[in-house]
Amino acid sequence: MLRWTRAWTAPYRGIGLSNSSFSRLPIAPSSSQGGTEPRPVRLSYKLLDGEAASPALVFLHGLFGSKTNFNFVAKALAQQTGRRVLTVDARNHGESSHSPDMSYEAMSKDLQDLLPHLGLVPCVLIGHSMGGRTAMLLALQRPELVERLIAVDISQVETTSSSNFPNYIAAMRAVDMANEASLSGARKLADERLRSVIQSASIRQLLLTNLVEVDGRFVWRLNLDALAQHLDKILDFPARQETYSGPTLFLRGGNSQFLLPSHYPEIRRLFPRAQMQTVPNAGHWVHSDRPQDFMAAVQSFLA
Repeated sequence: MLRWTRAWTAPYRGIGLSNSSFSRLPIAPSSSQGGTEPRPVRLSYKLLDGEAASPALVFLHGLFGSKTNFNFVAKALAQQTGRRVLTVDARNHGESSHSPDMSYEAMSKDLQDLLPHLGLVPCVLIGHSMGGRTAMLLALQRPELVERLIAVDISQVETTSSSNFPNYIAAMRAVDMANEASLSGARKLADERLRSVIQSASIRQLLLTNLVEVDGRFVWRLNLDALAQHLDKILDFPARQETYSGPTLFLRGGNSQFLLPSHYPEIRRLFPRAQMQTVPNAGHWVHSDRPQDFMAAVQSFLA
């Protein structure tokens, strides 16, 4: 029987509301400013029990996502592999603490603290989009913590596919839910407002998972201030010279433009053992669009 062995969730008590109608969890002091060491924040996570003899699977979500994005594949892979499976909310996302620092260095530092604390190193890091870049940086910085790496539909090469992200943030900030009486009503209103900017229903549904009720008010649990201020950092990758020599899989969606064959030479510069695989008929959210094919690719890479 599967069971969640440990979890930590940030309490919503004491969240302050801004004039833009989105939530702020307790703020950690700014950390990686002026070249100082990034300061880790507390991360919300769920750990699914399994055999300790095999490296755990650690899932890192993308921008605007949360650990719940991987609920289905996490439970299925725990059953199929018998391994421990960890899903984590990134800082400024889900139920994790908020911070003004949204750099990849800071997100990597969060995991450098959490994973050894949970006894999950070395692990198999599986990161989607922003989470994939966090996983890549952690593997380059601390290769002893990463047994193998899977980057899902992302590379270290900047693309134009993320050019709409500033519009998403602006649209979320513009939604006024002050007069809504129920969460379902707030979500319906937000969906209507977002539709004029975001045509994709699946992307709107992803964003709407971040709409929560706090003290009778409906707010975005994302730290939209930090995301807006540091979006340029999120859409880029820190310059690195070191390499990660462990087994690595770059898994792309066949219908996506985030990870392209033209990226492969730069990928192999930092990840010389990288394998490339395409999941047909999948967009950017490979694990949601084609979950069975995604899990088959993960299991084949683990074998």
